[in-house]
Amino acid sequence: MIGALGLAGNLAALAVLSHRGSGECSLNLRGALVEVLGDALGSVAVLAAALAMIFTGWRQADPVASLLIAALIVPRTLGCCGKRSTCYWRAPGGWRPTEVDRMLRTVPGVCDVHDLHVWTITSGWHAVSAHLVLEQSRSMDCGDGSVLDTATHALRQHFGLVHSRLQVEHDDHAGHEHTC
Repeated sequence: MIGALGLAGNLAALAVLSHRGSGECSLNLRGALVEVLGDALGSVAVLAAALAMIFTGWRQADPVASLLIAALIVPRTLGCCGKRSTCYWRAPGGWRPTEVDRMLRTVPGVCDVHDLHVWTITSGWHAVSAHLVLEQSRSMDCGDGSVLDTATHALRQHFGLVHSRLQVEHDDHAGHEHTC
């Protein structure tokens, strides 16, 4: 009875998730789909074991179903921790941090870039953080025409980045930053 309820709930969840995933599928949505599908297969194994024990008296059906369910967990785990998910700890596909660095150095007033990090937060949402060292004569103010706004706009134009965290500093700060 519980296995049947579990299967019904998992099939309903699959229907909802499949409908939501009709467009671009994010890693989170894909993981949820795989997880619910695995749970549905686990419910089928529970039902099959129960039926086998009721109609044949084969008591080993329960441990066999348990081993089958455990075997379902391994590929799901590896799928979520595999190549596709590890790319979320690196620069987005096709991006080279050196290109981002080079572009930021072309912003008027920037004389150096350090602590540059480019990563993917979730599917389709990329981010960058960097420290921009300004020429001593440049103001660190923000606003139209400032180095900060120009760099942020350039990141959006060149790389489509809508999330950037930039710190502007003069060379005298960059030199002792590690002690702050």
